[in-house]
Amino acid sequence: MAAMYEARVLSGMRPTGRLHLGHYHGVLKNWVRLQAEYTCLFFVADWHALTTDYAEPGAIQQNTWDMVIDWLAAGVDPGQAILFIQSQVPEHAELHLLLSMMTPLGWLERVPTYKDQQEKLADKDLSTYGFLGYPLLQSADILIYRSKFVPVGEDQVPHVEFTRETARRFNHLYGREPGFEEKAKAAVKKMGTKKARLLNELRTKFLEQGDAESLARAQALLDDQQNLSRGDRERLYGWLDGGGKKILVEPEVLLTEASRMPGLDGQKMSKSYGNTIALREDPESVARKVRTMPTDPARVKRTDPGTPEKCPVWALHLVYSDEARKEWVQQGCTTAGIGCLECKQPIIDAIQAELAPMRERAQAYIDDPTLVKNIVADGCEKARRLAEETMRDVREAMGLTHT
Repeated sequence: MAAMYEARVLSGMRPTGRLHLGHYHGVLKNWVRLQAEYTCLFFVADWHALTTDYAEPGAIQQNTWDMVIDWLAAGVDPGQAILFIQSQVPEHAELHLLLSMMTPLGWLERVPTYKDQQEKLADKDLSTYGFLGYPLLQSADILIYRSKFVPVGEDQVPHVEFTRETARRFNHLYGREPGFEEKAKAAVKKMGTKKARLLNELRTKFLEQGDAESLARAQALLDDQQNLSRGDRERLYGWLDGGGKKILVEPEVLLTEASRMPGLDGQKMSKSYGNTIALREDPESVARKVRTMPTDPARVKRTDPGTPEKCPVWALHLVYSDEARKEWVQQGCTTAGIGCLECKQPIIDAIQAELAPMRERAQAYIDDPTLVKNIVADGCEKARRLAEETMRDVREAMGLTHT
């Protein structure tokens, strides 16, 4: 059902405040690339922040605006992508509620991150309904926009699979509308005799022989039909594989590489480790932080040779330096031909070059905060229109229209 809807990509971030280079290399650089290829929706997951920090919500608002400014500074373009705040699109909550009526409790308890997060965040009380249900809220976030792709790292793949199962269960329970077969056959006739015959042949081949290629060809044939309504399309996608009307779209994983951005101490860059460089950090602070980075303990004196692989600065060269520069570091460090400060300077230069355009882009939004608020208000309006479309179909399928 590739072209049943435009290929939408959905991704969100909890409002943690100002972002650092780990966020840029791990998420934002990928967003900037994706917005040129797909219809992208990027959102501030403020309700998700409450699943673990419900007792201290005070920072959420300021953190939201700081984070969105960093998105814009990094090159996320509101002319190409829809930027919005989750809580400003209440349809997310409505879909979450309706999905919770049909989601088995065991599904939620088996989500890998459920027990993992409870152990990691042992200082917080996570024995709440909201924390147990957050994977389903995540599913609602994705399904409300009929998103085709969700960019995630390996650790988040189970969440997308959970969402696929939820969509499948919903479609199975509510997609068998009265007169489904008759309506599907009537829709096939609208395609014209020749195409209708071909579609029937391909469907039969798939259902009787399990021929996946026939199903793919049948779906491609449907994709090309301009004269079918959305409702007919949903019916036919379900009818092709012997299921019901496809009301919710099963999303696919868009696997993203893990961030290779190390912190200033060689560990993963993270605020909790205090080893970050912020996207809008001033040049003097950036230079100072890199200059005072720890290096190979073997290099006590300038004349002592070292081993780059034992030095956190080398990890940054792997991100920022070309082959010639890395060769220079290897040669200079192992022979004591260059000093540690000399080795750090190209890193300082590379980070400054990366951050300079971000600082420049951010300045307009810092000077006039209404610019950011207008971008987000516009994004919320666009997102809500798409969400309302899905909810109309969901309510109708669940018998909640009452008209």
